Amino acid sequence: MAFTYGLIGNPLGHSFSPQLHRMLGDYSYELRPLEPDQLEDFLLHEPFQGVNVTIPYKKAVVPYCARLTEQARAVGNVNTLIRQPDGSLLGDNTDLYGLQVLARQAGVELRDKKVLILGSGGASTTAQAAARLAGAREIVVVSRQGPESYEGLAQRQADAQVLINATPVGMFPKAAAMAADPRDFPALEGALDLVYNPLRSAFVQAAQAIGIPAQGGLTMLAAQAKAAAEAFTGKSAGEEKVDQLCAALLEQRRNVALIGMPGAGKTTVGGLLAQAMGRPFFDVDQQIEEEAGMAVPQIFERHGEAYFRELEVQVTARAGAETGCVVAAGGGAPLRPENRFALRQNSFVVWLQRDLDQLATQGRPLSAGGPEALARMLEQRAPIYQQTADFSLSAAGGPEQTAQAILEVFHETACH
Repeated sequence: MAFTYGLIGNPLGHSFSPQLHRMLGDYSYELRPLEPDQLEDFLLHEPFQGVNVTIPYKKAVVPYCARLTEQARAVGNVNTLIRQPDGSLLGDNTDLYGLQVLARQAGVELRDKKVLILGSGGASTTAQAAARLAGAREIVVVSRQGPESYEGLAQRQADAQVLINATPVGMFPKAAAMAADPRDFPALEGALDLVYNPLRSAFVQAAQAIGIPAQGGLTMLAAQAKAAAEAFTGKSAGEEKVDQLCAALLEQRRNVALIGMPGAGKTTVGGLLAQAMGRPFFDVDQQIEEEAGMAVPQIFERHGEAYFRELEVQVTARAGAETGCVVAAGGGAPLRPENRFALRQNSFVVWLQRDLDQLATQGRPLSAGGPEALARMLEQRAPIYQQTADFSLSAAGGPEQTAQAILEVFHETACH
């Protein structure tokens, strides 16, 4: 079968594009990784109708285009090639539209703002064009070797109002990294991250933690795919199609992570939820027990709580990096910042609440001090649970009812 539509670049192993384009049209869409010495032959001799272009070829394909769209000229590179009736290639850039939609849906205003763009590569040129076209007051590009470097950045650019991360810093598997920390910019009003894996990067989480509107790159990914599909097929779709694509991806990839007091029912509810969703179930405490070869009370008795917490960090990090599963976190896991990040990066986090006198305490080392000890524990942990969770609900109605309620909210939030 001839190659008709697809994606070229290198590497392509983690691309969501085939999944997106299957939802956008009835055409076949293939991944075609190309080495640099294969690019020219492909462009000149492969009878494709349309392709998306990703790193490292967004600039390299420009000389092969007979014409560029206004968007491609504005950005200075091409991410979509369309075969014209005369056989020539039209170079387009749908990333620009994608970033414009991302900013709009995130509620991040660029007009009359000082915009700080992290990175100077191809994604940066898209961000620069979006800021310029939106009427940004000032645009500052930050790079490791450019005139505006990262060292001392927050002190020099303390009046930055919008941050856009156009670097791969913070992308899986190095998801905890940030090119710059939004919390260091006192005048900040909005933050956009073009990284979409993980779904909620450290950069986005840091901005949200101080109440700043922030969003990752999944919306941009979906929007640029929609625009490319329109260019391929000649059929237009409204911006609501972007919401549908994002919802579908979130339905498939986003975890459900349960947090709450020891004995609140996370394991029972999590198991039922995983069964109802047809997903793997990852119970952090059970995984720790398997790896340690002993039960949690024995770990506390023989090695102490500090040892257990280090194991918990390791296992929670692995659980949080998963996609499309249900995670039951240990009751004390959210106390550690690294665990909060791990749970939030790919998960819809639910705080299961239960009255103290209804908590199961048997076999739980930190729950053996009686009602007063449990009350003190909840007083300490409740603000942290609240900070970590996307949603909270009472588990008093029973495991089945609780699992069903979570499932309903999970579907609702994927669509909004």
